Amino acid sequence: MQFGYFDDEKREYVITNPATPKSWSNYLGSTEYGAIITNNAGGYSFYKSGGLGRFIRMRFNSIPMDQPGKYLYLRDMESGDYWSASWQPVGKPLEKYKSVCRHGLAYTEIQSDYSAIASEITYFVPLDSNFEIWKVRITNNDKKSRRLAAFTYVEYASNWKAIDDLLNIQYVHYITEMTVIDGIINHGTNVNIPDFPDNFDEKDQGRHTFQAFVGVPVIGYETDRETFLGPYRSYSNPIAVEKGRCADSLAYGDNPCGCLQTEFELKAGETKEFLVLIGIGRADTNGRRLVQQFSEIRKAQDELDRLKHFWKRKLLAMQAITPDEELNSTINTWGLYNNLITFSWSRAASLIYTGVDRDGLGYRDTVQDFMGVTHAITGEVKERLEMMITGQVSTGGAMPVVLPTSHTPGREKAPEKDDYRSDDTLWLFNAIPEYVKESGDIDFYHKVLPYADEGKDSVYMHMKRAINFSLERLGTHGFPLGLRADWNDCLRLGYHGESIMVAMQLRYALATYIEVAELLHESMEQEWAVQCLQDLDLNIHRYAWDGEWFMRGYHDNGMKFGSKDVPEGQIYLNPQVWAIMSGVATPGQAASAMEKVHERLATDYGIMLCDPPYTDTDYTIVKAQLFNRGLKENGGIFLHTQGWAVIAEAMLGNGHRAYEYLRAYLPAAQNKMADIREIEPYVLSQSTHTPYSPRHGASRIPWLTGSATWTYYAITHYILGIRPEYEGLQIDPCIPENWKGFSVTRKFRGCNLNIVVKNEHGVQKGVKYIVLNGKQLNGGFVPFSEMKEENEVLVVM
Repeated sequence: MQFGYFDDEKREYVITNPATPKSWSNYLGSTEYGAIITNNAGGYSFYKSGGLGRFIRMRFNSIPMDQPGKYLYLRDMESGDYWSASWQPVGKPLEKYKSVCRHGLAYTEIQSDYSAIASEITYFVPLDSNFEIWKVRITNNDKKSRRLAAFTYVEYASNWKAIDDLLNIQYVHYITEMTVIDGIINHGTNVNIPDFPDNFDEKDQGRHTFQAFVGVPVIGYETDRETFLGPYRSYSNPIAVEKGRCADSLAYGDNPCGCLQTEFELKAGETKEFLVLIGIGRADTNGRRLVQQFSEIRKAQDELDRLKHFWKRKLLAMQAITPDEELNSTINTWGLYNNLITFSWSRAASLIYTGVDRDGLGYRDTVQDFMGVTHAITGEVKERLEMMITGQVSTGGAMPVVLPTSHTPGREKAPEKDDYRSDDTLWLFNAIPEYVKESGDIDFYHKVLPYADEGKDSVYMHMKRAINFSLERLGTHGFPLGLRADWNDCLRLGYHGESIMVAMQLRYALATYIEVAELLHESMEQEWAVQCLQDLDLNIHRYAWDGEWFMRGYHDNGMKFGSKDVPEGQIYLNPQVWAIMSGVATPGQAASAMEKVHERLATDYGIMLCDPPYTDTDYTIVKAQLFNRGLKENGGIFLHTQGWAVIAEAMLGNGHRAYEYLRAYLPAAQNKMADIREIEPYVLSQSTHTPYSPRHGASRIPWLTGSATWTYYAITHYILGIRPEYEGLQIDPCIPENWKGFSVTRKFRGCNLNIVVKNEHGVQKGVKYIVLNGKQLNGGFVPFSEMKEENEVLVVM
């Protein structure tokens, strides 16, 4: 079943049926002022942090879904009939109510048509701003004049710290004071104490937001939730809207809300336009200033146009035309956009991540997130990458979470011994070279940055410290210790257990370090790393190969993970793909391991994490069985790993299978089966139900996920095969043999490349030659030194 379609020209996903299986959402704003909006206008707004700066409420995991939100109610003042400009929350019958939602790049437009009244609301946050705009158009398509009232509604937080606002009722019901100044709502919390601009993390301080109309008069307002809704009503039938008149309530404690009422008459065919402004600051200062600034409503359209242009420019870093239209929608718009949003908010603000359980920048997640956006926002990645490097402590391990609002390198507390995770800083070996190769900033390796707790080093030595962290913590088989956890938090290897996946990451790190040492002419460092790599390889081949595939690890009691010798979790995906990505697998091992992946783990909707799932193994060792069979870490399709499988098959030259694996879980490819997948068909998710589940194919936890990073990275770097290197671009596609070619535009270090790939011989991998601006080059490498500002590149496979 299909609920919408991709409008590639406008770079929008258009939802034509509002009764989606789950709430389908979009992001507005930036890391300064952010907001989430759904296809039915549910959502919330936050300042700097989803957990510490949420000033508009939403209730998570509730029915009806995604309520409250950012609502506009409309009422016919003659008949008394009322509805919402989004299908929800009033929920008029869909045979009478028409709704179209257009999710775009940091804006959402919701159109409705009911009772001969058409409405259109565009929600967005202007660039470099700490306020949002609702741009409203109401049109009378009736043959007679209509008198209408419009009511805004948001439910304000009593405290910006989300956990306090939701649970600490005995406190937060006493700290809000609402006022209305010149028709502008002032939402104040802890109003008798000052604000502390240099201490954002302090939840108890004087804070203010505002709400205003522009273009219509305010004839009434409500700022007390119970007065607006009625104590035994819902958002579908608020008593103020039903009566057609606000009571001008001023909340003093309890539950604040923001409702402004206006009325206007529309002749047949006439349109009324107005704005709703919501933002940070006081009504009498920030609110008044913005009302004056947007007194000419067309200025809102100018800001929207500027926003669209800004995001379009980001996406132009790489565009492609392939034989697969759904893949094109992913590459050209939604794949990179998904990555940019994940880069901005890590795992801290969505309809799933409340900001209560996870706020700030998780170390290993964030470092991986760079991989999908470095080419598009190179400068921003450098700034964030430096922050994360300074989240590494002097032992070589890392802080689990870095809080941007309060991070102070050199003065942070190092984790306790038992709190280190074995994989955290090994992800730097993916992210740092990616930045340097994209930017050409070789000197970055020499930049001196502090550790989180004490001391400082060059970036290059930070990398060595990360390697030594693992080398100083090896187990009896010569593999890195499991510590608190490796990539899989549900595998409790024991502190002295051993992770074979991390051993392969360490192998990748050593190979990368050797490459960097050669680049920097550090021969002694190169020799040291080569010897370490050779020793590690011996141990992997001796103790990790299980005959047909690679094992996952050893518990500190000697129990094997990912071995035919155990009844559950006999084979894991991660070590098979990382054996290839790290370069440790022999050709025979690689072929055998990936064939077993296809045989044992591949499904119609993606590749399972392990098989069989766990039910009887000691749950203190394998926490995965906390989950149902076939879900998440217990044999679910964990989408973070899917891109690795695509990469591994591409590295082996298997373009057909790499593409098959990609299509199996690609959101756009499932647009016509959205009733099965259920979540948004335009963004990646964390996991999917496997055949062990009666809901095979259902996906969960969209938007903020490492699967977005590794999927986009796999597509661009390994399917299309365009990879930055220190001296230029490697072009090495791996595609299905029935693709006759594709084209790409790519920006690289200030140069524009128009790349045309021809596959007239129907091969899956292998570049015969390249023609750069009329000059033939052998192999698949385009030197930066030979690039011009504009470049024509022909690649013949």
